[in-house]
Amino acid sequence: MEFLPAAAIARLWGVSERSVRNYCAQGRVPGAFRTGRMWSIPADAEKPVRPNARNASSGNPLLARLLEEKESGIRGSIYHKLQVEFTYNSNHIEGSRLSLDQTRLIFETSSISDEGRMLAVNDIIETVNHFRCIDLCLKNARKPLSEHLIKELHRTLKAGTSDSSRPWFSVGEYKQVPNEVGGRPTSAPEEVPAHMTALIREYDPHVPHSLDQIIDFHVRLERIHPFQDGNGRVGRLIMLKECLSNGVVPFVITEDMKLFYYRGLAEWDDERGFLTDTCLAAQDRFGRWMDYFRIPSA
Repeated sequence: MEFLPAAAIARLWGVSERSVRNYCAQGRVPGAFRTGRMWSIPADAEKPVRPNARNASSGNPLLARLLEEKESGIRGSIYHKLQVEFTYNSNHIEGSRLSLDQTRLIFETSSISDEGRMLAVNDIIETVNHFRCIDLCLKNARKPLSEHLIKELHRTLKAGTSDSSRPWFSVGEYKQVPNEVGGRPTSAPEEVPAHMTALIREYDPHVPHSLDQIIDFHVRLERIHPFQDGNGRVGRLIMLKECLSNGVVPFVITEDMKLFYYRGLAEWDDERGFLTDTCLAAQDRFGRWMDYFRIPSA
């Protein structure tokens, strides 16, 4: 039997080499085997049929519960907990000064107590907007990830903020001004459209993905840093959406994990364990939430 490398099979199937490796890693290519980092694939292997995204996530009890509780407005539910904990921590990592109790109060009553401190209007607006972003992730959990959805998350997050009044800021569109992340250069504005298109194509949203692949997508997105601001929050929202889409237990990166999270992003190429272990620890915490609310794993 003749065997070909992933690059050759990718050309035959008309997909990215990364997609071919994903198919093999998922056991969807009979006869394929790996030696070190190289895949050997039967030359006559057929391209796996892509599962319908809706069917792939229809058996996810967590997603079903979240959607049900979103519609019914049940308080004290896992949907309620996800909204408050995810929004508080993701915003707090990026500098929001609202407390967890203030975040909860905004979600529950659309009001806020100043607790004797000065409050930034943008912090309040972005908190409300982040709740809507989570709903957007739930609404689109059964659909393949797309550039349109990524831009829509950014547009929703930044709508009505002081940034949205600045023409150069480009809310809901890719950045116009160069930026850095952690002192590191990111994709130049003129490179972003091509880099984002390539990122989505290589990730191949139509096939199932593992936690490691979802994290890898997040790292690559953050290095492109496609938006002027809000990249971290949009990136973490995408991880939530993709976990729900793929039947992977989601997770919330909490404030106390911030330094481990940033270190993991910086050192991903050399040591994936830093970020993976951080996400696994957060995933264990979410798993305990699921146990408490008696939600079985998919």
